[in-house]
Amino acid sequence: MIPFLRNVSSSYKTFRRFAAVAAAGSCYLYARSDLDYSKPSIVLSIPAAWSDPLFLPWQTTHGVRPRPLGTFDHRLLDISLCSSRVSPDDKKETPCLGRDTIANAAADVGPAVVNISVSYGIYGIASAKSMGSGTIIDKDGTILTCAHVVTDFHGPRAASKGKVEVTLQDGRTFEGTVMNADFHSDIAIVKINSKTPLPKAKLGSSSKLRPGDWVVAIGCPLSLQNTVTAGIVSCVDRKSSDLGLGGMRREYLQTDCAINMGNSGGPLVNVDGEVVGVNIMKVDDAAGLSFAVPIDSVSKITEQFKKRGRVIRPWLGLKMIDLNEMIIEQLKERDATFPDVTKGVLVAMVTPGSPASHAGFRPGDVVIELDKQPVASIKEIIEIMGDRAGVPLNAVVKRSLNTIITLTVLPEESNPDM
Repeated sequence: MIPFLRNVSSSYKTFRRFAAVAAAGSCYLYARSDLDYSKPSIVLSIPAAWSDPLFLPWQTTHGVRPRPLGTFDHRLLDISLCSSRVSPDDKKETPCLGRDTIANAAADVGPAVVNISVSYGIYGIASAKSMGSGTIIDKDGTILTCAHVVTDFHGPRAASKGKVEVTLQDGRTFEGTVMNADFHSDIAIVKINSKTPLPKAKLGSSSKLRPGDWVVAIGCPLSLQNTVTAGIVSCVDRKSSDLGLGGMRREYLQTDCAINMGNSGGPLVNVDGEVVGVNIMKVDDAAGLSFAVPIDSVSKITEQFKKRGRVIRPWLGLKMIDLNEMIIEQLKERDATFPDVTKGVLVAMVTPGSPASHAGFRPGDVVIELDKQPVASIKEIIEIMGDRAGVPLNAVVKRSLNTIITLTVLPEESNPDM
């Protein structure tokens, strides 16, 4: 009888040990910075009353160490609001959204965010002011902002407002000069001169953003300087046509950050404190619908500013549609002569008298190659053309019954008033 009771007692103690481990593991399991990361190690923070049954022989050999927990302090856990992930492009782990992530990102960029004030009036008498935001991107005083903040669009052509007032986060005020402005992208460059080095923001890459990534908007909404709001990326390639905006094709980053009048021109920042967009507009009477120009597009525009002082956009005179498997299948059901393609860009309309019309493009053509590069989207065609207005380009197209021909098109510079 006595041996039986001893076995029961031993089994009960073992059960208590495993139960304590399971309970502790389900409650407070977290990583510590004081561990040797060259070896796998786990720290369990548990109430002191549970610690006695846990001193097992395999604690040290397997890297598991109990840590008695007195009064519970949630700050010890350093809880993250998202799991870290590895970027498929650079194979580098991106940080979690922790307690200080937003604050750190705002602190990195905040000093470089400025308030831009423009006075309106006649005969030198100011009657009104408009407010916007901007970001210092070079220590020499180069500021990135929106064109509509510093440019007058009332009339057939955009006209620079010339001088603007720039206020830094530390309260210093400068007179700024509008150096360049592009109507289509709504991007402009303002320059200020300072005797001391100026804080500048680091530019990131908008191409690495994914829907659901956290972002921060910084600016001066309603003239309230140094305002920070946060949200997520809702869409990485929202087309201007989706928003009912006519004219030339543009793409925006859609976020749910709170954006208001005065945020225009301010930076959209990732959790690494890098500028990934320029906040440009919101949808009135709609919550969580804000838009920014991707920084990759902005960088190309600023490069053209440096090179030519303006942006050159080649024009073909084509209305095109991106093809995918579903659209191709539907088109083949409607017309059995539709060419056999797996990807490409469908020509929906050709403008009479345009470069494409002179080159021989027809509605129904599927562009599969441009300048010896395969194409699967309008975006790729635009990237291949770049700023090469007046430079001949060879396009390979497929027509009905799988006829393949090569057309030579000479892009023209688009009309700035279009």
